[in-house]
Formats: sequence, structure tokens, C-alpha cells
Amino acid sequence: MSLFRQLWLAVILVTLTSFIGSFAVSMQSTRSYLEQQLHRKNVDSANSLALSISQLSKDPTTIGLQISALFDSGQYETISITSPDGTVVAERAQDRVDTAVPGWFIDLFPIQAVAGRAQISNSWMQFGVVKVVSQTHLAHQALWEQTETLIIWFLIAGALSGLIGMLILHRIKRPLAAMVAQAEAITERRFLTISEPRIPELRSVARAINDLVRRLHNRFIEETSRLEALHKQIHHDPVTGLANRDYFMSHLRSILPPVNEAAAGNAQSGILLIIRLNDLAEINRRLGHTGTNNLLCQVGSLIGNIASETPDRLAARLNGSDFGLIIPNVDHAGQFANQLTLELTALPSQTDGEVADFCHIGAIRYQHGDKPDELLARADTALATAERQGVNAWHVITGQSSSNSSLVAAANIGDWRHIIDDALNEDRFKLVLHPVVDPAGIQLHQEAVIRLQTQRDGKWLAAGNFIAIAARLNLTGPVDLNVVRHALEPLQSQAGELAVNLSVETITDWGFRNKLAQLLGQYPQLCRRLWLEVPEYGAFRELEAFRDFCRTFKGLGCRIGIEHFGHHFGEFQKLTDLGLDYLKIDPSFVRGIHQKKNNQKFLRGLCSLAHSIGIIIIAVGVQNEAEQRTLIKLGLDGVTGPGVK
Repeated sequence: MSLFRQLWLAVILVTLTSFIGSFAVSMQSTRSYLEQQLHRKNVDSANSLALSISQLSKDPTTIGLQISALFDSGQYETISITSPDGTVVAERAQDRVDTAVPGWFIDLFPIQAVAGRAQISNSWMQFGVVKVVSQTHLAHQALWEQTETLIIWFLIAGALSGLIGMLILHRIKRPLAAMVAQAEAITERRFLTISEPRIPELRSVARAINDLVRRLHNRFIEETSRLEALHKQIHHDPVTGLANRDYFMSHLRSILPPVNEAAAGNAQSGILLIIRLNDLAEINRRLGHTGTNNLLCQVGSLIGNIASETPDRLAARLNGSDFGLIIPNVDHAGQFANQLTLELTALPSQTDGEVADFCHIGAIRYQHGDKPDELLARADTALATAERQGVNAWHVITGQSSSNSSLVAAANIGDWRHIIDDALNEDRFKLVLHPVVDPAGIQLHQEAVIRLQTQRDGKWLAAGNFIAIAARLNLTGPVDLNVVRHALEPLQSQAGELAVNLSVETITDWGFRNKLAQLLGQYPQLCRRLWLEVPEYGAFRELEAFRDFCRTFKGLGCRIGIEHFGHHFGEFQKLTDLGLDYLKIDPSFVRGIHQKKNNQKFLRGLCSLAHSIGIIIIAVGVQNEAEQRTLIKLGLDGVTGPGVK
């Protein structure tokens, strides 16, 4: 029984007890008072009648008239005169009269009226004794009316007590409800503080919980800051703040999985640029160490601003004079390289020295199936060609396209609208399921990756080949809705749990979000086995929409997570109030983890931090058993990838 029900029950019991006690005392005292008054009346009536008869003749007619005169008033039950020898001289009696008082009330509260007696004299001799007994129906009538009055006042007092009790309980309930919400927020891994209530007992409890939440939050912020510093130290260049070579290579491998790794679903196409600053030693001699570093920072800022325009771009400093830039979903490599050259060559003029031949750029197109080492070799070739072409030159090498990439490049945006619309209408989508296992090898869930068939009996495209185009066409909502419908089928037909990736465009589209919520609302049991995840860049870019998305779909019973996590680790504390269930680490942090001590240290700290607020960590893109063993030792809760069976 809840606390408030117990309090209401206590109020009711106290009120009833008070009423019953006061009612019993009142009834007892009133009945005793009425009995005393009836006795006094009987005595007075008996004395009056005895005096009257004593002064008159004692013949039966006179006596009878005297008794009748008193008895006919209707207030007496019995009037009798008895001689000294016990003989009844005269007697009048009346049965119980009709009354509006219920019989059960009369039986429950009987009134006993003691008879009044007086002696009748006859010339200094005793003639007899008169006995008078009054009717009790008038006393019962008075007692009944008082009872009705008491009940009416009790109801009024009970209503007032209930109103006062409701106000008091409401006053208590508000801080209690806030404290319950705070406790639930803690269980959902959200840091929530409340205002301290005015009630002293509750104020001390609220203050203690608020202090606990603040300590947890501060500790979490401190640990986040420490890991952020470690993350920057491991993956970023200390001078320019750009990613370093190791991080760049890991990211490149993660977006270019081998053709047989269809599970990745992240395959992209775009351009890769290598920017080389010429004769950095001479620049250092002219500008000095500080000036050179300032120039490098300007170059890093320029390239970094280009990379920050979209979350899937990456800029890095590969070595002292070389910079790398990955630009997905861009076709005009020459135009891009030319504009970048113009902006870079304008930088030396802002310094004290003049550098005529400042940089060269080599650019190539990359696509799904390319090998990172071969890709970099071709980029070096393009860079070498640019260096031979002259001052501040650039050169682009066009790569060979695979079959799928050729299809993507050949179709214009209008064609793609028809392709995706037709696929939706004819349901030419399917899900490829890949296992996600815990450290013991037991399946946590299956990860569902979408595939699209561009035409009947045609080849199936991976998500990376069409999702970006679907986003440009504002079609991710229908695609994601179709994916969830397909995901519900295996959940209905077999045991286990399933994870589905949703696009950020879908969670910001209220119409499709509502349709998705209505769809899942029809399957409450299946929602508990459905994991919904959103890319990291989308979650941070649309944080308020993602917060509402978490609240809505966690309410339906789904588990909510973020995939490709790690690139925005510095903003991790923004996620603490979302109640996330899991994070999937980006493959760029996982590749070769068994050989990277610094990455191991970072992931171990991330696991510790996430576990402290109840979030599980899953590694994506595991290639082999060595990586899997290392990740399990680091404390990760699950792994998936080509090396996981």
C-alpha cells in the first residue's frame, strides 16, 4: 500500500474513531440526562396527583377523574393508586405510542424512567400510594434528533477534515513526488537536483540526495575531462589540434572496409587530399619556431574549418609538413583542390616572410572496396605529380570504380528519387543480421543492417551507398520506418533482441517519429527486445530532438544507444541526462587495439566512466580474436564485427 493511501487511511480512521468516541459519550450523557429528567417529572407528577386526591373525597369516581385528567395528556405510560394492603384502587395504562424514531434505535439506546411515587393521605391516615411512569417516546425523539444533528455535524467536520487533510497531503506529496522523480532519474543515469522542501524532515533528505547527485555529477565531469585530455593527447596533434596520423589511418580504414565486410554499412565514396607544405625547414628559419607554429596553426585552422562543415569529414596532420583531408560524398575533386590551394597560398602573405612556393596538393577519389595503403600510395603519386607541375600546383587522380560505386555515380539525384521510391513501394529492402556478443560469447542482440535492391533481380546496395542520398532527398523517414517494420518480423518469429540504426533526419522529423511511435505502440512486448541507435554526430547536432526521442521511445520500452561513438567525447557530459542504455565505439578506436597501449588506456577509462552511470559499451568493427580478447580485458560489454562469430 502506498504512503499516501496509508496517510488517507490514517486520517479516515482517526476521524471515525473521534466521531465514534464523541458520539458514544454524547449519547450516554444525553440518555442519562433524559432518564434523570423523566424521573424528576414522574416524582413531581406523583406528588401533585397525591396532593390533589388527598384534598378531595376518596370515592372511585373522583379518584378516576383525577387520574384521567393527568393521564389523558398522553405523556404517561402508567398511573396507578395502590392501597396500603397492596390492592390496586385505580389504574390507567397505555401501550407504546407510534413514533418516527426507528425501532432499532430504541432497542439500541433504551431509556429507563424510574417511577415517581407519593402517598395519599385521608385525615391523617394513609389512603394509598400513587405511582406515575412517564412515556419514553418523547425522550427517544429528542435523542434521535440529537443523533441526526451529530451525524450532520460529523459529515461537515469530516468533509472539512478531508479537505484539510488533502491540502496537507498535497503539500507533502509535491516534495515527495519530486524526490521520487529524482530517484528515478538517478536509476535512469540522469543527474537531477530538486529544490529543498519546507518540511524539515523532507528537507534533510532532499539536501542529502542533492549533495549525492552533485558529487556524482562533479566526479563524472572530472573523469570526463581527464579522459578528454587523454583522448586529445592520443589522437590529436599538439600544435594544430587536428587528428594525428594514427587516428587518420584508423578512420580511413573504418570508412573503407573490404568488399566482403558488408556488415559495416558505413562504406562511403569521396575524395582524399594530401596537402604538403614545401620546405618547412626554410620557413622555420625565416619565421622562427613561434612564427612557424603560428603558421601551422593557421593551416590547421583552415583545414579544420573545412572538415567541421559536416561531421563525417576529417582533417589530420600526418607528419611535420603533410596534412590529410577526407571529404565524403564530394565528386568535384579538382574544383575543391583548386579552391583549397588559393586559400592556403594566401596564408604566408599574412606573416612577416614571403613564401612563393608554399604548398602542393594531391587528390584522389576513394570508394567502397579500396585498400587504405594502396589509396595512400595513389595519393602520394598525385602529390608527386603536383610537385612536378610547378609552384603551388595540385593534381587529381581518378580511381577505378567498383560496380556498385559506378551505379551510384551514374545515377543523378532525380534517378535516385525514383529508385528509392520504387524500392519503398515494392519493398525491395532487406535486413542483414550480424551478432553482437558479450564477453562470454552469449549473444546480446543482432545488429540489423539495411540493404536496397535498385531494381528487380538486381544487386543489393549497402547503406553507405544510398543513405546520404536518401537524406538529401528527405527520404530517410520512410526508409527507417520500413527498416523497423522489417525488424519486427524476426522479433515476432524468433527469440532474441535486435538493434536498428536510425538516421538523424528521422529523429528530427516529427511526422515520421510519430508514425514510428504508433507502429511500435502496437507491439509493446516486442519493444522490450528492440534496440534503437542514432549516429553520434546526429545525436550531438540535434541534441534536443534526440532528448525527446529518448524520452518517447524509452517510454515504449526500447533501449536507446549511440553508434560510432568517440569523436565527440569532449561533449559526453551532455548525454548524462538522456538515460542512454549503450554506446557503440567507432571502429577507428578498435582497429589494432591489441597493439595500441594509449587507446587501451582510453577505452578502459571510458568503460569505467560509462559503467558508473549504467551504460554498457560495445565495440564495433572487431577484426580478429586478438582484438576481441583485448577489448574484453578492457571491460567492454560486447563486441561485433567480421572477426566475431
